[in-house]
Amino acid sequence: MSSNSPVAGVPPESLLSRRGLLLVLSSPSGAGKTTIARNLLAADPLICSSISVTTRTQRPGEVDGKDYHFIDKPRFDAMVEAGELLEHALVFGNHYGTPKKPVDDWLAQGRDVLFDIDWQGAQQLEERMSNDLVRVFVLPPSMAELERRLRGRAQDTEAVVQGRMSKAADEMSHWIEYDYIIVNRDAKASTDQVKTILNAERQRRTRLTGMSDYIAALRGQMPKA
Repeated sequence: MSSNSPVAGVPPESLLSRRGLLLVLSSPSGAGKTTIARNLLAADPLICSSISVTTRTQRPGEVDGKDYHFIDKPRFDAMVEAGELLEHALVFGNHYGTPKKPVDDWLAQGRDVLFDIDWQGAQQLEERMSNDLVRVFVLPPSMAELERRLRGRAQDTEAVVQGRMSKAADEMSHWIEYDYIIVNRDAKASTDQVKTILNAERQRRTRLTGMSDYIAALRGQMPKA
């Protein structure tokens, strides 16, 4: 039997179509948003990751087209000029941006798109796609723990670590621009909190684009007087 065929008087699931959403995770560097993002992607097949373009140097172990699209500055500037980026920002001397077309396609297909971006990018998404946006800000449990995590990554020089710590206070001042706040004491617990947020946001009436047809189908099954 087709999945679109009614069973025992139940309207077909195909009528329950949904527009995807943009899930933004932001935090000071080292607070754990990237770990939470990876956990979500591994656990939920309905989420896909926005792959940013960047002008920064490719790091060991990174894969072009999977972690980032690594491009040069002239190409980046051309994408900005052509309106091909949903958002873009200068972060620690490197340019980052989100290509627009794949995001539009995913949303129309009912896929949710995960963004691991800073407050600058979140502001630009708010200007362009506020109805699709869900913003989560991830805080560290303490500044000492933030510094410990930054040093534990062993990826950055002392100067870079100090620069990230100095910038953290400014980044955290933007918490009020977000819909949800999570203090990341434990990666698994924080991931579970984001899953709860995501599940609730998926059921917002405005995102259930097929609900009118579903209700009409239910009403059509009412017994005739």
